[in-house]
Amino acid sequence: MTDPRTYLERFFEGTLADVGGCVRCRNAQAWHGELRMAFQPIVDVAQQEVFACEALVRGPAGEPAGAVLAKVTDDQLYGFDQTCRVLAIDTAQRLGLRSRLSINFLPNAVYEPQTCIRLTLAAAHKVGFDPHRLVFEMTETEKIRDPNHALSIVRDYQSRGFLTAIDDFGAGYSGLNLLADFQPQLVKLDMALVRDIDRHPARQAIVAGVMGTCAALGVQVVAEGVETRAEYEQLRTMGLTLFQGYLVARPALEALPEPDWPALV
Repeated sequence: MTDPRTYLERFFEGTLADVGGCVRCRNAQAWHGELRMAFQPIVDVAQQEVFACEALVRGPAGEPAGAVLAKVTDDQLYGFDQTCRVLAIDTAQRLGLRSRLSINFLPNAVYEPQTCIRLTLAAAHKVGFDPHRLVFEMTETEKIRDPNHALSIVRDYQSRGFLTAIDDFGAGYSGLNLLADFQPQLVKLDMALVRDIDRHPARQAIVAGVMGTCAALGVQVVAEGVETRAEYEQLRTMGLTLFQGYLVARPALEALPEPDWPALV
């Protein structure tokens, strides 16, 4: 017989209500769909180590993130976001992850940062995952409804010792304004800037400008979506050391893929 409880109810085994949260958290629509997690490493080639693994949501049969997100309504945002966080932590710990864990979060799904973080912390405590190894990625492609509220979330996360990142930088709504306002620890270049950068002087100039700005702000830059050796070599020549993409390793469903270190020598 199929268990009618949500994943969060099953995970917390009857103690979900004890975790707490603001009134809107408690009244939010639960997410009843089944989800799985894939993982893709972000490597530091200077240190020859895995800097973090990004958790990527998938459907029950491994459907891509876009197909999953297309089914999420506004009323389900909070429940979906919380489910993804807990599932990512639970799965990463079960797989024996030792690096940082990078989780995508939806600013529009967070009501009160101090209370909405409670499930995340409770999940980490339950499975024995060190919460200081968490990285929270906020994508630039999501239209942020209330920038001041989003800023309060980032500040709260940073005060707790979490690393924060702007994902898909250069592809979305706010560009450099988002960087200036939020000043995260990490910026992940959008793959459109990375694609064929070895053959596009304009992209090289733009990325060099972003790198200079980030260096002045003390922000690390990650090149994501790196697929070819030529892209990698161009970016290494420009001084980048953090990489993510098919050249490093493809996402693996409920597994921690080993980086292809020989391709990065």
